[in-house]
Amino acid sequence: MKKIPRNFSISRARYAQKIIAEKVLEKDFLPERIEYAAGVDLAYRDNHVIGSAVIVEYKSFKVVEKKYVITKVKFPYIPTLLAFREIFPAWSAINKLEKRYDIVFVDGNGRLHPYKAGFACHLGVIIDKPTIGIAKKLLCGRVGAWTRNYAPIYYNNEIIGYALKTLERAKPIYVSIGHKISIKTAIKLTLLFTRKGLKLPEPIRQAHILANNMTHIYQ
Repeated sequence: MKKIPRNFSISRARYAQKIIAEKVLEKDFLPERIEYAAGVDLAYRDNHVIGSAVIVEYKSFKVVEKKYVITKVKFPYIPTLLAFREIFPAWSAINKLEKRYDIVFVDGNGRLHPYKAGFACHLGVIIDKPTIGIAKKLLCGRVGAWTRNYAPIYYNNEIIGYALKTLERAKPIYVSIGHKISIKTAIKLTLLFTRKGLKLPEPIRQAHILANNMTHIYQ
């Protein structure tokens, strides 16, 4: 396991998370018509990380642009501090996109985080775009009562995200606010951008495919 960089302070990181959490906006700052959504994901191979960003067109699910970056892993995996490991390659990839996008789906948590400042919050605040966190595993909290295909997730007696079943027989995904969006709209857009018969929103699915395809460089 890589050691924590000498100049990195966990207490300062917690303070940074506090600032990020305070900057997150939980209201909709969206255009009247959503046309394009970006998806962001990362993949690891040996001592390298591939950051990918893909733009998908609404309704057609057509990929209109995709970019990636490859960098060395500079920070170890520390639970609840994942954003500090992944923010640079993710930001670098999405910053290479040339076409316009209206929202961003991030493979990771947003408000659904012990400090309410997950990876999707970090990225959303930095790029100042409406951002939705999509996680495949529950990081914290408990799932409440189900209403049709979704259920609230409680942490410290507060709803910080929702479990969402996009496929009836599959395990749920976990949706939370990243930045500049309400949880109601985040759930709605997650469903709108998910192909019938598939589990993940198409922007994230395509970003995942791109990132993993690039790992062959190190095989």
